[in-house]
Amino acid sequence: MSLSHLDSSLSLERIREAYEFIPVVFRDSPQFVSEPLSRLLGCRLLCKVECLNPIRSFKGRGASYFLAREGPTAEPLVTASAGNFGQGLAYAARPYAQRLIIFAAVTADAEKVARMRALGAEVRLAGPDFDAAKEEARAFAGREKLRFVEDGREPAIAEGAGTIALELARWPEPIDAFFVPVGNGALIGGVGRWMHAQAPGCRVIGVCAAGAPAMAQSWRSGQICTTATTATAADTIAVRNPVPAALHEMRTAADEVATVGDDALREAVHRLHRELGLVVEPSGAAGLAAVLNGGSEYRDRLVAILISGGNLAPALIPSWLV
Repeated sequence: MSLSHLDSSLSLERIREAYEFIPVVFRDSPQFVSEPLSRLLGCRLLCKVECLNPIRSFKGRGASYFLAREGPTAEPLVTASAGNFGQGLAYAARPYAQRLIIFAAVTADAEKVARMRALGAEVRLAGPDFDAAKEEARAFAGREKLRFVEDGREPAIAEGAGTIALELARWPEPIDAFFVPVGNGALIGGVGRWMHAQAPGCRVIGVCAAGAPAMAQSWRSGQICTTATTATAADTIAVRNPVPAALHEMRTAADEVATVGDDALREAVHRLHRELGLVVEPSGAAGLAAVLNGGSEYRDRLVAILISGGNLAPALIPSWLV
């Protein structure tokens, strides 16, 4: 499928508006230059930390803005999630008493499933991976005539995520590059839109897992590319079937797309724990993994990374934090 016919729909004004609607627990997350990581990498590493909030990820931003714009419905909303977006939407739904049905893969991390349920969502396990669960969710919503919320297709979700860049761009020095994890593309769409408008000297670099290359392949070719399977511990960026609208935004939002293997992700998780005291999931460490792989390209320059999530699966803790 060609992407050239799709129109851009993300709005800088709505990103500004989203900042006012997002709960304070998700806004103004820490951002600082890490001296130990800067010494290790040979650049000045500016860390934007999005895992110190009630759901341990950035997903509360877009979910909160989406519900603020849409308002509650009498019938339940339906979505699919590997765990982080589901937590974000469930958290955002509680003030509205909005019912929520989330489809997750039968292989989804049990801790993430438990947290979605603890936040009040009904979680149904279906399909061997996230994309299969999403198709089950879409089909269920169609049969029951319920609103299907697809992360990556709803502009408000990307615009809420774009508030991360609104905050980062306030840094008093020009940022040379910003490394952003790429799952379904909502995050980099919102972030890239803001950075290109407000910090045009900054290169926005998307980072995909090497074991889930569909978004990277699609970005490079300008066509929707799918894969039969994924093979990565970075479950929340393990996408097989790109969302066309999100990929269209990503085509202009990203200046470059890198891929990182699980060995690099493990090293990044370890470094973030050792040097910053943060417990970060593989997807959340993708930005640092890409900088670790980048060698001397950004030596002595100001490079930002987004630490996007801290829901590390318990099974990974013994081997990924030591």
